[in-house]
Amino acid sequence: MSGGPPQAHDASPQAYDGSAKAHDASPKAHDASPRVYDVAIVGFGPVGQTLALLLGRAGRDVIALERWPDPYPLPRAAHFDHEIGRVFQAGGVGEEVRAVTDPVHDHYEWRNAAGEPLVRIDWSGNGPSGWPTANFFSQPQLEAVLAGAAESRPTVTVRRGCEVVGLHPEDESVLLTVGGAPGGEVRARYVVGADGANSFVRSTMNTSVTDLGFFYDWLVVDTVPHDQVTWSPKNWQLCDPRRPTTIVSGGPGRRRWEFMRLPHESAEELGTPEAAWRLLEPWGRTPENTTIERHAVYTFQARWVDRWREGRLILAGDAAHQMPPFAGQGMCSGLRDAVNLAWKLDLVLDGRADPALLDTYTSERSEHVQHAIGMSMALGQVICVLDPEAAATRDARMIAAGADPRHALPPTPPPVLGDGVLQRGPDGGRAPHTGHLTPQYEVTHQGRTALLDDLTGGGFTLLTDGPGPLDALDAADHDFLAGIGVRLVPLYARDAPPGGYLDASDGYLSHLRERGHVAALVRPDFYLFGAAADAAELRELVGQLRDQLRHPVVPPRRTTVPAPPAAVGER
Repeated sequence: MSGGPPQAHDASPQAYDGSAKAHDASPKAHDASPRVYDVAIVGFGPVGQTLALLLGRAGRDVIALERWPDPYPLPRAAHFDHEIGRVFQAGGVGEEVRAVTDPVHDHYEWRNAAGEPLVRIDWSGNGPSGWPTANFFSQPQLEAVLAGAAESRPTVTVRRGCEVVGLHPEDESVLLTVGGAPGGEVRARYVVGADGANSFVRSTMNTSVTDLGFFYDWLVVDTVPHDQVTWSPKNWQLCDPRRPTTIVSGGPGRRRWEFMRLPHESAEELGTPEAAWRLLEPWGRTPENTTIERHAVYTFQARWVDRWREGRLILAGDAAHQMPPFAGQGMCSGLRDAVNLAWKLDLVLDGRADPALLDTYTSERSEHVQHAIGMSMALGQVICVLDPEAAATRDARMIAAGADPRHALPPTPPPVLGDGVLQRGPDGGRAPHTGHLTPQYEVTHQGRTALLDDLTGGGFTLLTDGPGPLDALDAADHDFLAGIGVRLVPLYARDAPPGGYLDASDGYLSHLRERGHVAALVRPDFYLFGAAADAAELRELVGQLRDQLRHPVVPPRRTTVPAPPAAVGER
């Protein structure tokens, strides 16, 4: 399954080696009273668009600089999960995104060459975030929604056809030299490089890169079938050593095929239109019944930048990490960067948090993205098997496991945040369960029933079992919570008063009570800051958040993915 191929062979990438390049030492003379944006975003793909939208909704003065004059019109990324649906919901574009996506209502299957199921992953229904577990889309349609929403914000400026060619960090801001039309200079308090795998912003930073040496070439073919076909299964993986192949939705009305390059083939010969049609023909796709929108050979890789922030320069998305697409988490990981970074920048920009808070962006997201990379590599090592004997051994093991993903697939670590802005335990370490993604359920408030974030507007959320736990908070606590925009959500099992929230589905209250908690504090990126077993612990929890925003403690960087990976076919 593809979450968006990272790098096409027809590109001319800069070296992804983390080597620092000298800043342009001769910036033009400053304007007499230059405008200083809160944030300049370099790159205006899905990650830059989402970050601009979230910051714009917070009232931040944002400029996005995109070097290409027009949006790229062809497909690339194709999948997002339930958590990313909640990110779109936070950006106020949930319904618009639903209108251009193809949610999955069945299973994602892997089959061997004989057609026997090796694994069946249940993608039916909604995931924990209240959105469909898996969703497919065409990137130009998704970008049109995100870009339109971002550009409609009064504090967001978007300039296309403007290439950033110089960065000049200063004490209070960064001066950007911009080529193209209009060119000139832009000044911003922070610069976020969301400018892809060949990031210019990253090239100016003194940061190293961890590369796991995972390289495979695949031909990705995006099509528009002319005929009405019932695809069953709709999304699946053919684990045939003669040619591993991915067959998935490409969004409404579209299909995507991905074909692994074999050792005797060159990327150049595989990347021709003739090769694409030759490989599609056994699937019943011909020029008479199908249009090829795009075909390109991509090199799937696994690597990440070791430091995502250098002073006022910050990286996000493919500029910070790349991964194989087998778990569909490439774009998803970039959008997790955006939502993590947006709330931290918002608090830092007006002094509600210390600038060191931005260093927890690296500590939290780097370890988190390594989980996604590790999972993607593990799946790729199962899929990319070309040796028939190794494939037969794999097939026997997975069939014996009953095609159950819990037993047939390699175990992977849980997808939790690295250490950062999280509740501390008595020993000073992170408390249990912190940094986990929290669920989203429907609740009823003032006569309206909807997903929680649609009723609260998002942001920090304090969920309590009734109003009682809130009685322990004093005026200073309430002032602090109001100052950072915390939504108070007292939950009731029945007979909720006008200011309360009826947990009619018993989703939140059962979750709290099973764990012995009376309160849970959820961050704006939907991850658990911490929980309290009683009212006194709730007051301590609020105090911890206050202290951590004022005096962030940044843990040392950790590497969680082993390198190099095992050879394909090894177990």
